[in-house]
Amino acid sequence: MALLGTLALVLAAVFAVCCVLLAAFVGSLLYMVVLHHWLKSRGLARERALLATPLPPDAELPHVVVQIPSFNEGAVLRRGIEAAAGLDWPRDKLHIQVLDDSTDETAELARTVVAELREKGVDAVALQRTDRSGYKGGALHEAMQQTPYDYFAIFDVDYVPSRDFLRTCMRPFFAEPATAFVQARFDFLNPHENALTEMQMVTLDAHLGIEQATRCWAGHPLPFNGTCGIWQRAAIEAGGGWKGDTVTEDLDLTYRGWVKGWRALFLTSVPVPGELPADRKTWLRQQQRWQDGFRHVSLRMVPAILRSRDITPWAKAAALLHLCMSLNQLALLVGLVSGLVAALLAPSLIPWLLTLFLVTFAWVLFCATTFLRAGHNFIRGGAMSPGHFALVLLRYVGGQIAMLTRSLGVHLVKAVNRPKPIVFDRTPKRGA
Repeated sequence: MALLGTLALVLAAVFAVCCVLLAAFVGSLLYMVVLHHWLKSRGLARERALLATPLPPDAELPHVVVQIPSFNEGAVLRRGIEAAAGLDWPRDKLHIQVLDDSTDETAELARTVVAELREKGVDAVALQRTDRSGYKGGALHEAMQQTPYDYFAIFDVDYVPSRDFLRTCMRPFFAEPATAFVQARFDFLNPHENALTEMQMVTLDAHLGIEQATRCWAGHPLPFNGTCGIWQRAAIEAGGGWKGDTVTEDLDLTYRGWVKGWRALFLTSVPVPGELPADRKTWLRQQQRWQDGFRHVSLRMVPAILRSRDITPWAKAAALLHLCMSLNQLALLVGLVSGLVAALLAPSLIPWLLTLFLVTFAWVLFCATTFLRAGHNFIRGGAMSPGHFALVLLRYVGGQIAMLTRSLGVHLVKAVNRPKPIVFDRTPKRGA
């Protein structure tokens, strides 16, 4: 009995530590909201100044390569390619690369659309690989070797940039030539299609409007969002190039370049609409891929960040907190299991365990609500009523529970089976 009592106390201590870790991770979102309001005036003023930078005459503008990765996404392929071909940039300096790894009829459609554009005088090419080595990162790496130019605008195939995208987003490179990439804020074509897309709109607005904007303003590492941005070759090469050994090649290259001293810019005022996954299964697969990608990049980059002598302690702390955010799910899983077992072994601990759980849950809910509402207010001007927002918040909580359940299943499968090779599970788009 004494042994069981000791084990229960140890598990209760583990539960308490997990609660503290979870509270700290989620509390960082509240810190970002405070920092956002502190820096917003200066950050937006700097953005306006950079976007007011005059462009050189057309004859002196650089060549820009527009890269459009695609995999079995025929429903949105034509729309995405034609939007890229319609960008306002000197015709002889705009180059379209369709990076198509499709294994279905999309491959033939890509060749057809590219041929139509070439007949109209557009420099477009379909780069179609016989295998998906490196997935999206591999496709970007191979495509970059096919051109001598220095600027690469990257759009997932379901995104539809406005005609003036390049005329707007290339300006900061002339004001600050050492910029690694310029990231536009992606927006949504179908935010009100159903309850799931509406919830995604609110959560992604908070990510982009609060996290990404504030990281940029504060000088914290700014992750590339994988689409709707322009990289310059020198930064890509300095970071070691695109790699396909993680499922978040964008986050990976961002941190490899950041450790080498390259910094980036996030533009809150330049939206580029794309399509949100509208079914729960697809969304959960996307979230799992992002979680896995954070873990892959954390294992690779944390040692390099700690060893660096060129990064300030404050910047290191910001980077480590960001990379380790995926641990909140692990803390929750371990905490719940240890707390439940401790309660079963020692029922006398239940009041204490329940109190700590409720306090942690209330804190997490408060931080998440503040974070999500702040993002919505900043991006959408608070258009959603408090009552409607409360419903969206409930869906968010349900989504987190679904993600936790899926993650637990994934980890259990991995525990009883051999680890499988990394597979990039691309989020399919319907073109609705």
